[in-house]
Amino acid sequence: MCTIVSCKDLTKKYGKKVAVNNLNLEIKSGHIIGLLGPNGSGKTTFIKILNGLLTPTSGELLVKQLPVGIESKKVISYLPDQTYLNMNKRVKDVIDYFQAFYADFDSQKAYAMLADLQINPGDRLKTMSKGTKEKVQLILVMSRKADLYVLDEPIAGVDPAARDYILRTILGNYDSSASILISTHLISDIENILDQVIFIKNGEICLDKSVDDIRMEENKSVDALFREVFKC
Repeated sequence: MCTIVSCKDLTKKYGKKVAVNNLNLEIKSGHIIGLLGPNGSGKTTFIKILNGLLTPTSGELLVKQLPVGIESKKVISYLPDQTYLNMNKRVKDVIDYFQAFYADFDSQKAYAMLADLQINPGDRLKTMSKGTKEKVQLILVMSRKADLYVLDEPIAGVDPAARDYILRTILGNYDSSASILISTHLISDIENILDQVIFIKNGEICLDKSVDDIRMEENKSVDALFREVFKC
């Protein structure tokens, strides 16, 4: 088991506002981790720093012992919380783009998942519902052979009937030596697939523990503990 991500005293400030405050954590290989916290807790800020979209104010973040940059982006497959694809493109055109851009992208896997969800590769993204666009984006992310999959709200915009399929897609399409970091508000929907949870509040980690330890020591579900910690 190796360390994929490590950060030390990671801080991000916007003027006087502290979004991430002296964060220290490690993400090991072979785990599915829930990054959980209320709105404004710092989850998305941390995820954007991890993916090179924001620069930290201070501290250090390493991906496989390398600073965030071109090399780290080769080993992270990132699903943002908002659609970023060109809406005028057809799905098959986007697949071609990902195939050309990412050496680890498996187009056959992508087409197989599209078929499972009955999504036509010839359709333009702008003709699709919000939920279908999000499914396409998830398929693209999970069709890479990455060391770390970072999924920001992967099931927020889809109907409950599709959530089980999406979770099965996540579980069935990553190597067991890789890890998945999932940020979501729908804790009860995903907690059965999690190995570990990180609670973040006001930019600080207030809990980092395995799901098994939570159930044994607290005698409650992750969702119940979250509601207790954050008074939901």
